[in-house]
Amino acid sequence: MKLDARDIAILRVLTAEGRITNADLAARVGLSASPCWERVRRLEKAGVIESYNARINLKKLGPSITVFVTVELSDHTAHAFRFFEAHVDEIPEVAACWALGGGLDYLMQVITRDIEAYQEVMDALLEAQVGLARYFTHVVTKPVKGPGGPPLDQLLG
Repeated sequence: MKLDARDIAILRVLTAEGRITNADLAARVGLSASPCWERVRRLEKAGVIESYNARINLKKLGPSITVFVTVELSDHTAHAFRFFEAHVDEIPEVAACWALGGGLDYLMQVITRDIEAYQEVMDALLEAQVGLARYFTHVVTKPVKGPGGPPLDQLLG
């Protein structure tokens, strides 16, 4: 899909402010409301905009811990990868999971109330026999830079 400068401006604003009204969005990108709405709908229909999400301040909800886990599988067949991915998709504490190229197979972001709850998740994953050869735990001690939008100017410029 070919994006022009207005599409990129719309994406930039929506990345930072997903709940902005169409009227405010239109004003920010220099369009009237109707053409702006049509562009947003086109971007959604094309799958460029996948969803709108809220960033939750976990500290306001109570204790929590974020852990990044690198995973290596014992079997490197397509079936083994699909089996692992299907199982991980069903674990609510796994907030995100990425397949990796190189020496490790996956990077998982796990969010639980405490380290004991994290270990329960990992024990259950081991007991499920999903082909885990080994995993390494990396506890987040403080956030430095949160998830932001993609660097649109660098990617598309």
